[in-house]
Amino acid sequence: MTSPRKTLLHAACLAALFTGLPALAAEAPDSPAIDPVTLDRVVVTTRLERVPAFDVPASTSTVELGQGGHNDVNVSDYLGGVPGLLARDRQNYAQDTQISIRGAGARATFGVRGIRLYSDGIPATMPDGQGQVSHFNLLGGERVEVLRGPFSALYGNSSGGVIQLWSAAPTQAPELTVQTTYGRDDSWTAGARVRGTSGAVGYNVAVQRFMTDGYREHSAADRNSGNARFTFDLGNAGTLDLVGNSFFSGAQDPLGLTKDQVNEDRTQATPQAEQYDTRKSIQQNQLGALYTLPLTDHQKLRVTAWGGNRKVVQYLSIPIGAQANPKQNGAVIDLDNDYGGADGRWSYEGELAGRPLEVTAGTNFERQRQHRTGYENYVGDVLGVRGDLRRNERDTVENFDQYAQAYWEFVPRWSLLLGARHSQVRFDSHDLYIVGANPDDSGNKTYSETTPVAGLSFAATDDLRLYVSAGRGFETPTFNEIGYRADGGAGLAFDLEPSISRNYELGAKWRAQSGAHAELALFRANTEDELAVATNLAGRSTYRNVGDARRQGVELSAGLPLARDWSLDVAYTYLDATFRDSFPICTGSGCSDPTTLVGAGTRIPGTARNEFNATLGWRHGAWNASLEGEGVSDVTANDEGSAKAPGYFLANVQAGYRWRFASGALDGFVRVDNLLDQDYIGSVIVNEGNGRYYEPGTGRGVMVGARWTWGGDNG
Repeated sequence: MTSPRKTLLHAACLAALFTGLPALAAEAPDSPAIDPVTLDRVVVTTRLERVPAFDVPASTSTVELGQGGHNDVNVSDYLGGVPGLLARDRQNYAQDTQISIRGAGARATFGVRGIRLYSDGIPATMPDGQGQVSHFNLLGGERVEVLRGPFSALYGNSSGGVIQLWSAAPTQAPELTVQTTYGRDDSWTAGARVRGTSGAVGYNVAVQRFMTDGYREHSAADRNSGNARFTFDLGNAGTLDLVGNSFFSGAQDPLGLTKDQVNEDRTQATPQAEQYDTRKSIQQNQLGALYTLPLTDHQKLRVTAWGGNRKVVQYLSIPIGAQANPKQNGAVIDLDNDYGGADGRWSYEGELAGRPLEVTAGTNFERQRQHRTGYENYVGDVLGVRGDLRRNERDTVENFDQYAQAYWEFVPRWSLLLGARHSQVRFDSHDLYIVGANPDDSGNKTYSETTPVAGLSFAATDDLRLYVSAGRGFETPTFNEIGYRADGGAGLAFDLEPSISRNYELGAKWRAQSGAHAELALFRANTEDELAVATNLAGRSTYRNVGDARRQGVELSAGLPLARDWSLDVAYTYLDATFRDSFPICTGSGCSDPTTLVGAGTRIPGTARNEFNATLGWRHGAWNASLEGEGVSDVTANDEGSAKAPGYFLANVQAGYRWRFASGALDGFVRVDNLLDQDYIGSVIVNEGNGRYYEPGTGRGVMVGARWTWGGDNG
């Protein structure tokens, strides 16, 4: 366990480095004068329309897409430089990218939980807190915004952080972009995007296909993604955005490996994956509308509505013997989700006591209705096929929230940001499979919580902001966690309580006219009723509250223009995430009686204490290149801390060239990932009941790509 003294030492060292950045940026006398940089005026993730991100008492980051020679398939490729955020590519497209923010969401074994996700303002997180980024269309995107810290709570349940993808704005002149890439393991992408404006309608339509044989055996994947956004200028009646997207994925699942299996052959699939042909298919279609109406010169109304369907079919490797238990749900999961919601908010921009004021208030309703069925994964002696029905239920989750926030610059150099949200989340399950010893698991559960937040910012100079913020957040169990009781009884796990967190942050932001900038944040989140696995029995996991936990640490990020053609971006995170109370757990598949004690001070699995990213960029005329470094310290894989993935450092290099023509441009690039060919564990499956925790990362690989662009505003 890391002592408070050591934590303070980390903070002191980083603070010393932070205060020295202005002097560092002021040096380099050989560097030519650089035009002042206009920073992002608005940070959408705080729902403030007129307040610069620089003045907000919160940690925010904006990542531009289409940079660095990527294939625009994995959002993790772009998020590595965001402090406090750990995005890990599983090399397993049957599961989603593993993402955690300041330790929130680290225990997710699939998908993304504990973090709120949005695409063009439409939630990609369901009301119960489970989400996915697989349908994010990066080719059509312009930027990804990340919000960390106390103000994330204004987004409701399971908002340990917020990640938003935004599509690129329409161009005035028509623009067509075609992109293709090819890399290791026969991985290739082909995609196209068209943007433009016709009369009062702007448009951005993007489609992409990705196929790979996979780095590991039994890990081939095929993904198809499309996204369309149309913007209608209605004059005095406001603006209307219509968004539609479609996503299909079919992927084999190689499952995790034990430590011995990794040492034997890191590219192998678990034998059970081949035996049961483990795989997963996803089909999602979604429509949304965002309407903005100016009411007066100072008031605005914004209404968002959306709806969609997401179907998931997954074949697991649960043995036939385990399915003999009459309470077992089978090993083929078939989910049919209908979901939708609406959000309406009013905003005001004016003055209070002669000082600038901005107020936002709104309400939100979301609903997910899921038909969940389960089947045996065998018919006679044939494995990996759909067999007899073992589960049939209709589950509904819905939330009804109200929220408000106000930003007031009450005196010169001082500003205050206040907010609160009241959330009510209701779970309802109707069991349609009551056969023999399999009981009626129907039931319902309602959670309700109010989460206030507050932040104070001080403009020490024109280029330096100091701030402090605090807030309260909560996280309900997902339907997967509340669905079954640890004692084996019928009904939902009514005894599970939401995790309540109290979040604190102290930070500083600095910028210079040269474009140099830096941010420092010290944070702490104290959590009550942390959720953890209670039992793993017959392919069914149950959960319980295990007491208090703490996530605290330091974040530092900086960008420095070193000379006319060179730049350096760095990000560092120190995270001390531990259980504060001891509790007994089960170890191993089939355990129903927790007897192994997890001691107070044990690190929360899935978290890394240290994470470092650096990018040295070079751009000269039509040429560009970058050298990237990523270091991650060891990560524990289970609650007791006995399984651990070692730390690693990776180096990547990329180079590109732009050919300009009268009608457009051609960009070509070559990229080498894992330049030093390091063996490392890319991600871990937290608390995997069979000890198969590890998902190996790829060795050295080369990717080439080209992007042709015709027309557009800069054609």
